[in-house]
Amino acid sequence: MRIDIITVLPEMLQGFIGESILARAQKKGLVDIHLHNLRDYTLDKWRRVDDYPYGGFAGMVMQVEPIDRCISALKAERNYDEVIFTTPDGEQFDQHVANDLSLKENIIILCGHYKGIDQRVRDHLITREISVGDYVLTGGELPAAIIADAVTRLLPGVVGDEQSALSDSFQDDMLSAPIYTRPADYKGWKVPDILLSGNEAKIKDWEMEQSYERTKRLRPDLLKKKK
Repeated sequence: MRIDIITVLPEMLQGFIGESILARAQKKGLVDIHLHNLRDYTLDKWRRVDDYPYGGFAGMVMQVEPIDRCISALKAERNYDEVIFTTPDGEQFDQHVANDLSLKENIIILCGHYKGIDQRVRDHLITREISVGDYVLTGGELPAAIIADAVTRLLPGVVGDEQSALSDSFQDDMLSAPIYTRPADYKGWKVPDILLSGNEAKIKDWEMEQSYERTKRLRPDLLKKKK
C-alpha cells in the first residue's frame, strides 16, 4: 500500500511516520508513506499557497492551483483509489472506515490549513472527505497521521499478532474487555480468577460479557449501531 500525504508542514509528520509501527511497516515494505510539501508546487516566488477569500470573508484560503499541480503530478505516476481531504465537516472516521481504506492500494491525503480550502478542490479533485472529530484543529496533519496509523496497522504482517489488531476496540462496534498482566496480585489488587483458570471457553464468555458491559456503560451509542 502507498500513502501520499500533501501538507504545508512536512516536518510535523516526519517524526511520526519514522517511528514505531509505521517505521517497521515501511522497513518491511508493507507500506510506503510519502510526504509532499505543497509549497513545492506553487509558482509564487514567495512559495505562498494561500490567498484572501472572495466575498470579504475572514481568514486565508488554500489555493486550487498548487493542490491541483501536486495531485496531478502524483496521478501521472500511478492510479489512486481515494483522494482524501481531512476536514471537520467530513465523514466521521472510525474503525469501519479504517478497515475499508486498508483494502485500497494507493491513497492521497490532503491536509487542510488556514481558514479552509478553495471549494473547487473539493468539487473536482477530492473523492472522500474525512473528519476525526467534531472540533477544529490548526491543520490536517494530525488527522492525516491518525488515518495513516489506523490504516497501516491493519495491513497483513504489520502487527506481529494479527489477532491483536482484529480484537481491538471498535472492530465489532464494541469496546474491548479489561486486560491484565503479571503480577496476578499487586497490593491486593487481583486479576480476576477466571483469567487464571486456563478454561478458554469460560474466559471467552467472560471477555464477551465484559466487552458488552463496558460498551453499555461507556459508549451506549455503539450498541445502537448494532441494532
